Amino acid sequence: MKIHLRIRRRLETVLAVIAGLLTAPSQAVELPAAWRQVQSFTVETAGLVKFSLPVATIDAAQPGLEDLRIYDNAGAELPLLVERPAPAARTIQAARSFQVALQPGATVITLETGLTQPVEAVTLESPAVDFIKPIKVEGSRDGRNWRTLAQGRPIFRQAGGASELRVSFPADTGSWLRLTVDDQRTTAVPFTGARVHAAAGATAPSESLAVRIIGRDESPGETRLRLDLGAANLDLVSLQLETSEPLFTRAVTLAVAQIENEAIHEQRIGAGVIYRVALEEQPASSNLTVAIGRQIRARELLVLIRNHDSPPLPITATRVERRPVQVAFRARAPGVHHLLVGNRTCAAPRYDLAALSADLKSIPVRPLELPPLAENPGYRPPEVLPQLETNGLVLDIKPWRFRKAVMLTHTGVQQVELDTDVMAHAQPDFGDLRLLRLDRQVPYVLERTSVTRALTPEVVLTNDVKDRTLSRWLVKLPRVGLPVNRLSFAARSTLFERSFIVVEFVADARGEKFRRELGRATWVRTSERASRELVIPLERAPETDALWLETRNGDNPPVELENFRLYHPVTRILFKGNADDDLLLYYGQPEASAPRYDVNLVAGQLLAAERHVATLVAEEQLRAAPRSERRLPGSGGVLFWGILAVVVIGLLFVIARLLPKSSPPPPA
Repeated sequence: MKIHLRIRRRLETVLAVIAGLLTAPSQAVELPAAWRQVQSFTVETAGLVKFSLPVATIDAAQPGLEDLRIYDNAGAELPLLVERPAPAARTIQAARSFQVALQPGATVITLETGLTQPVEAVTLESPAVDFIKPIKVEGSRDGRNWRTLAQGRPIFRQAGGASELRVSFPADTGSWLRLTVDDQRTTAVPFTGARVHAAAGATAPSESLAVRIIGRDESPGETRLRLDLGAANLDLVSLQLETSEPLFTRAVTLAVAQIENEAIHEQRIGAGVIYRVALEEQPASSNLTVAIGRQIRARELLVLIRNHDSPPLPITATRVERRPVQVAFRARAPGVHHLLVGNRTCAAPRYDLAALSADLKSIPVRPLELPPLAENPGYRPPEVLPQLETNGLVLDIKPWRFRKAVMLTHTGVQQVELDTDVMAHAQPDFGDLRLLRLDRQVPYVLERTSVTRALTPEVVLTNDVKDRTLSRWLVKLPRVGLPVNRLSFAARSTLFERSFIVVEFVADARGEKFRRELGRATWVRTSERASRELVIPLERAPETDALWLETRNGDNPPVELENFRLYHPVTRILFKGNADDDLLLYYGQPEASAPRYDVNLVAGQLLAAERHVATLVAEEQLRAAPRSERRLPGSGGVLFWGILAVVVIGLLFVIARLLPKSSPPPPA
């Protein structure tokens, strides 16, 4: 029985291999070795061919598809045309006329669009804050006969920054719009103008893609999501968030990592407001979409949701809308063709498509199914960033005071997050960071992020028994020089209004201490405003390791605080390294200027490459601080007055030498 079962399994395996050989396109041509991946497909008939690129192909190619090539089975390269369908430009302009009339329980706005094409939305302008109102939209061709276009749509603006004054409706060809704002339950607000949005002309195709949430960081008043788009170089139309929260409004900012000033920063690429609101006697309205409308070259998209005093939203899923990328070419004969991608160094080809461009653009897209990407059998893998020189100039390390060993586990692009030791002892802008292999510098790129890390400080309540109206807390930092930018704390008290101020006491050159304010905020807590946490942004980084939080209680009992947190931004360095490298990170040189490496020329590739996380080990102090940098408590005053005394004695001695000597008295 077992023998028959083995024979049957072997027969099934052989048949599967034969079927695969018969159905898969044969690759009888030697393809260029500089291209890493290939997709072989069959064209049934000769002539014009047009198809959409799969997402995986777009991800493997250069951002502008410069490395896209098509070869036939005879080894001939075929000219191709890349198309990125986009919708026609929309006209947005101020209304030709704008009139406002106050009526009992309503504000009526009548405007003339001034557009000949249909209108699909209007955006109102108002200086008012903190309001939400339902609005009715009507259209007319003659300004007398009206028909309803939208009913109960919400417009609002909140003190926290969320605002939605745009009202969309089915495209209307009329030249007049009438907007009725319901004021029956709230006070009327002023409106000063309006902009009308013409309806789009020809629409462009798009498709929806599900994206994964790969990271979520909660900071005071803000949620930060990291989304894996699944591919780079996508033309995104919008982002849609899904949440089960019944009623909310949130301002949302979208960002991606970008190279700027020889460092990696997070660049804002879009913003909007998501909401789900329900007005009385009106159906619930919602908007969970944030517009993007651009190509995103990174695989990750950052989403920052401003919560202010509200709890974070439960985001259950995310989706993006993307525009397809289409490729057209002329097949000389039916048969197997090969699509090549994966050459990071080649330039875009220059094809003579003048005679074909009109024909290629007019033909419809053929439902051509491309197989998954496969490795090019003749591919010779190049070195990662071969043009990047990893050995820089020799560095004299004598002026540097600190260093740390860098532990690498893989070969390739490395990522190191700077810890509190480096942040405390390096320059504020990290211009003195030097990465060394033996005695030579290793070029790196500095990446500044919006990620924050929390520190738990030591806090002591130090109320003054002589002034019972003042509450003071000593907030002790782990070390001097940390670039903290926020202080947060919670309250056990449930009803109060207090103004809090954060200060420190800094010694000047003479050793005398002066009060230095870092930040302040007012906290009102009631049953309607039940936030248990206050965040005070620090306008400047502290110079000491002791912060003082103060508030005046007046005739009220002292407010009780707990759960103190300090926050600092996360900064990383990116570089290329080998797993067996012995690397050292040097820092703590106040007179060093920021390095200038040629690595910034390929920083985009460095950012797009797969990163390996390297770690820093224990700090090693190489030398003590010079006397000019030491600031011992109390010593500054003694030194100052001692120098002043020496100068005064010297001046008195010089003056005494310059005075004329008195002549002796005459003899009697």
